Order: sequence, then C-alpha cells, then structure tokens
Amino acid sequence: MNYRHAFHAGNPGDVLKHACLALILDHLKAKPAPFCVIDTHAGIGAYDLSGPEAARTGEWQTGIGRLYDEPAPIRELAPYLDAVRALNEDGALRLYPGSPALAAALMRDDDRLIATELHDEDAARLADRFRRDRRVEVARLDGYRALRSFLPPKERRGVVLVDPPFEAADEFRRMASGLAEAHRRWATGIYVLWYPIKGRGAVDQFHGEVAATGIRRVLVAETLLRAVADDATLAGSGLLVVNPPWTLDAALGRLTAYLVARLAPGGAGDGRVHWLVPE
Repeated sequence: MNYRHAFHAGNPGDVLKHACLALILDHLKAKPAPFCVIDTHAGIGAYDLSGPEAARTGEWQTGIGRLYDEPAPIRELAPYLDAVRALNEDGALRLYPGSPALAAALMRDDDRLIATELHDEDAARLADRFRRDRRVEVARLDGYRALRSFLPPKERRGVVLVDPPFEAADEFRRMASGLAEAHRRWATGIYVLWYPIKGRGAVDQFHGEVAATGIRRVLVAETLLRAVADDATLAGSGLLVVNPPWTLDAALGRLTAYLVARLAPGGAGDGRVHWLVPE
C-alpha cells in the first residue's frame, strides 16, 4: 500500500486522525505550560484538493467533503473543523491541512512543532511552508530515527504522531518497535499511531506486539466504513493512543460513532473504541 499523503488528503482516515489530534492539542492548551508536537511522517504540510494527486483519487469528497458544511457537527469535531476553515479564508473548501498545518493552526506562540519528512521534494516543500514560523523545526529525516533524535522534548509535555505511508511490508512491526523505543525515552508523552485496516490479522498482530511491550494506558479507536473482507480491500483505519488525556476515550467513542454514521455508505460501518491495555 502507498499512503503518500497528497493522494489521500482529507479522506475518512485523515478525518479520524486529525480530529483526534485536534482534541489532544485542545486538551494540552488547557494548561499554560508549553508543549511540543512531533510529527514523524509530516508530508508537505497542506494540500490543494483540486491538485493532481487529490483530484486523481477524489477521496476527500468521502471525508472532509461530507463534514465541512455540516450545519450542526458534534462538539468533538469543533477544534478540527476550526483549523480546516482557518486555512480556507474565503469559506470555500479548497485546501486541506495535513497534520503539521493542523498542529501549527492550533498551537500557541510558545508551543513547538518538530516535523520530519524523508521524501526530498516533500521535505523541501514542508520547509518552505514554515520558513517564517519560528515555532516550527523541519528536518529531512526518517520518521523512526526522529523518535530517537528528538525524545524527550525539552518541554516534557506534548504529543508524537506516527503516520507512515505503509510502503514497507513490515510497517506494523516498525511501528511497534519504534513505539517501544520512544516510550523508553519518554514514558509520559502522548503517542498517536495511525494505521489502515485491510484485514484483522495484521492489525491484531500489531496490537499484540504493542501489548507485549508492557506499555500501559493504550487506547484503540477504529472506524470501519465497510466490512473487513478477505481480499485486502481497505475497510477503514484506526488509531492507537498511548497516555490519552483522561476524557479522550469517551470523546473518541462519540466521534467514531458520528463518523461512521456520516461517512460509511448507507451507515453500515462500525466504530470501535476500547482499551488495549488499561492503567
């Protein structure tokens, strides 16, 4: 699977991931102390939904396209939708914020973003986008190396987003081992790991590998927009959240139910939130 961001910007997986990230950032802002966001697979920062990549797939139309003009969305979507609308100043949906742009929109003046991207062209575009933002550091670096290079952050509070393109056959294993090493370096950080769901076997194995690390407080949230089939068709996506804010499990329960009702064809999907490993 090639999940390079530009082709899939604003799709249902992005909605789940970015709405969750926005809720976490909103929680972190409740305290005055600054925080750090580390985005390990940052992409280019923001995306033109009329550009060749997004237009080729049209996936945004089944995600943010169905929510942007929603007259009465649930409150759990508010921080996310506010950030998307802030990027579209004239009100029409043309641009979509990737996780770096979303974080930058929601951060305060003394918060900090470290965004890493390995792809040469994407890293250059990312650096250009944030060249005037002193809060943002951009590094051309492998995402898993970033976990070794930047943890723990000097702020000692914040969130790490791991959102790889799933081009490598062993991506689930790399995510589990990367999380284990990162957690040893910074046990109190919040970690958000995104993954596609094409079959239960690989996902269940990944969950088992994470549980075997001994890490506590691991929450899982998934949105299945169609039944999981044996033909490896993409059925949905999930998030694994370590050290979630204390209200996040209930918020994600409401969010996943809402997204399934709004985005699944015929409302026939399934939203799942459960503790993989409790306190």
